[in-house]
Amino acid sequence: MKLVILDRDGVINHDSDEYIKSPEEWVPIPGSLEAIARLHREGYKVVVVTNQSGVGRGLFDMNMLGRIHSKMLEAVRAKGGEIDAIFFCPHRPEDNCGCRKPQPGLYQEVTERLKVNLSGVYSVGDTERDIIVARLVSARPVLVRTGKGKRTLKKSKALADVPVFEDLAAFTDNLLSGKLPAN
Repeated sequence: MKLVILDRDGVINHDSDEYIKSPEEWVPIPGSLEAIARLHREGYKVVVVTNQSGVGRGLFDMNMLGRIHSKMLEAVRAKGGEIDAIFFCPHRPEDNCGCRKPQPGLYQEVTERLKVNLSGVYSVGDTERDIIVARLVSARPVLVRTGKGKRTLKKSKALADVPVFEDLAAFTDNLLSGKLPAN
């Protein structure tokens, strides 16, 4: 199975230190929806794996998260793409759950639900925890400079051998043109 795993905030849509709390606050990064559509047309399954601690913090509820995700799915479909699944952790960091990145719980759920081995699968994120969890599950970590990506590049020591791209569109260009090995 050709599969790409994407973080949500900072990779697909603009991130906010104040959290994305409503569909109105969810704004796609230019080129991200088209990139997902291109991956879909080329036979890739696209899965979103995202921490959503705003739920656990009481900033928004599961219904609102569903509305945000509905907006994202509709926006991707409007460009001819598809997101095949969304996996999210609603917990706060202090809850010490096994599903909040960089813990591998959500990725293990992807493995179980999709019946896929994540070895060699690209996992695109904008934070150090995205890189750490990808390595834990033998996926191929990729960092984008959007979202918190530039900040991550300045402070992270965990980026050796991690390909870095301006944004999801640039990653997709490189993958689909054969500049990156396919999975």
